[in-house]
Amino acid sequence: MHTPTRTSGPRASRLIVASLAALAIVGLTACSSASSATPGETSEPAANESPFDLTSANVEDRVRIDPVPEAVEALEESGFAPVQDGKLTVAHSAYEPPLGFLAEDDNRTLLGVEPDIAQLVADGLGLEYAPENVAWADWPLGVESGKYDAVVSNVTVTEERKDIFDFAVHRNDVIAFAVQADSEIDAIDGPEDVAGLKVAVGSGTNQEKILLDWFAENEKNGLEPGEPVYFEDNAAANLALASGRIDATFGPNPTAAYRVATTGESKIVGSLNGGFPENAQIGVTTAKGNGLVDPVAIVLNHAIESGDYAKVLERWELEDESVDEALVNPPGRPRED
Repeated sequence: MHTPTRTSGPRASRLIVASLAALAIVGLTACSSASSATPGETSEPAANESPFDLTSANVEDRVRIDPVPEAVEALEESGFAPVQDGKLTVAHSAYEPPLGFLAEDDNRTLLGVEPDIAQLVADGLGLEYAPENVAWADWPLGVESGKYDAVVSNVTVTEERKDIFDFAVHRNDVIAFAVQADSEIDAIDGPEDVAGLKVAVGSGTNQEKILLDWFAENEKNGLEPGEPVYFEDNAAANLALASGRIDATFGPNPTAAYRVATTGESKIVGSLNGGFPENAQIGVTTAKGNGLVDPVAIVLNHAIESGDYAKVLERWELEDESVDEALVNPPGRPRED
């Protein structure tokens, strides 16, 4: 499933980029654009071969930075007290590459773009990075109660969440529909395309809200609405997809693209922004008003300016989901009616 060493950025990038460009739906927000390989060059690893090092050795290549004086000063002046003295305790949910996952060789070490972003933040604040692997549904209470200082786990900024949490954005939110490679479904770009389908989706996510809205619209229009299906993890959802127990999955675009690239067993048939029909972004998430979010944003913006942020995204082939500025509490997905 993995190669002993990490494939270089441009070579691995062509694989995931090409997969997305070929399969993304016209008019929707896609993760990447296509690029062509040099004639005679092998630009794609074989199916089942990861373009990334999935072992704990991957940590050795993690981008590190020195403390950012402005951020350290802002943290001291904020009055924020870390859960663990001298450490930044960050909740992550391990699902699969390239967002956040557990190393293949020890099943303990957290890897992916999200741990890398958290490491940057901790470094910039002059704190030791202390990752915690938690179920996605458990992070809100954990952050609100002060069990964790922050969460970096593909959390989209929403107006409702902003009542309880603060956000410093670090990525654009792109989500995707995936089906089996031999499925007759070749496009999902609106409610009528999911009518009557069984679709795996994460509970409490923005994609669940979009999907349920589409199902409700189908029912209103006299169509068979469709059915959401929930699983404990992506592996179970992918197994259900492969066995034909569900028709599609709906989740983060990077993980869907990774599965397309490494297994060849699925295809992306639609992608859109997680704030659909508006634009939404992913943020480092902290408890509301505890003083941490502004120092975090200072670190992220420093990393954006220095190029270290770009190195992190390039390491996981997510350059096209980058942001130009780590905004604090930008407009998020609108509230429910």
